[in-house]
Formats: sequence, structure tokens, C-alpha cells
Amino acid sequence: MNIILFGPPGAGKGTQAKYLVKKLGGFQISTGEILRNEIQKDTDIGKKIIIDMNDGKFVNDEIVNELIKKLIFDPKKKNRLIFDGYPRSLHQAENLDLLLNASNQKIDFVFYLNVNKETIIRRIQKRKIEEKRSDDDQKTILKRYEKYMETTKPVLDFYSKNSNFYEIDGSQEINQITRKIDIFTNV
Repeated sequence: MNIILFGPPGAGKGTQAKYLVKKLGGFQISTGEILRNEIQKDTDIGKKIIIDMNDGKFVNDEIVNELIKKLIFDPKKKNRLIFDGYPRSLHQAENLDLLLNASNQKIDFVFYLNVNKETIIRRIQKRKIEEKRSDDDQKTILKRYEKYMETTKPVLDFYSKNSNFYEIDGSQEINQITRKIDIFTNV
């Protein structure tokens, strides 16, 4: 089963993805984690990522798409992908469809965790303290949130027409969100 979790930064995608990975024996495809790994390795791609993140921008689609492609075509991960934070743009959504078709896969469920800005700010400030994430200062949070809302509207429109699309109130407690996802996936 392949699942997409999307929502603004701090919506709880990572938490739900980790739950689904454990429950379904899947593989979390977290663009944030993949990008942070590139930064830690101090690669040329990692340096470009830092510049984009510090400017409050999303990382270039071409970079993200190339990193994702390797994971989709990994035979161990086939039909066991839990996408966390991908796709974030219409171009990425269209690219994902092409890659999945080419690898004879499909998306079974799309969950949009809809959360307001105030809740996001509160969660990310807490996460910054607990996880010591450098990409979580308030100015960057607000930039990323605004950019996310602007960029993701076409993605929301792209997926919301599908019968496998579900919008969930992401401001609920973690276990409430998890129960809703369980109901939809019959897990």
C-alpha cells in the first residue's frame, strides 16, 4: 500500500508516517529527512538545500524529484511507500504519478492534514526545543507556512478530485488523527 501524507510544516505528517511504517511494514519517504541527510553529508546538493531553506524556500523540484526516484524504484520498497512531505508542488505530484506508473505502482490513499497557522507555530516551536532543529525558527516557520499554502493549493486541487483523498483536521490530538487514518485504511 502506498500512501501520501501532506500538510503544512508541523502538521504531524512525520508522526503519522512513522506510525504507518510500523503498522504496515512500509518505508517512510520523508523529503525533509532526505534533504537533512544531504546537508549532513555536506554534498553539493546539501549546500544548495541550505541556501533554499535559509531563504524560507522549498528546495528545487529537480533535486527532490531525483532523490525520490531512487527510492520509488527500489524493489524492496515497492507498494510499501509512505510519502511524508512529498509532493509539495504540482510539478512534484505529476512527477510522482509518472514515476509510479513507470514502476507499476499507484497511490492507495492521500491524507491531507489541514492545520491552521497558529497551531503550526506552537507545534514547531515545541519541536525546535525538543529536537533541536535548526530549520525551526519563527521567521523561517512563517515563510515556510506561507510558501507551503501558496505552492500546495494546486497539489490539493490535483488530489482532492480522487476518491482516495481524505482531508483530516490536523489540529486534533495525535491519537485522534491516527484513528481517522486507521478507519480509512482499515488497518
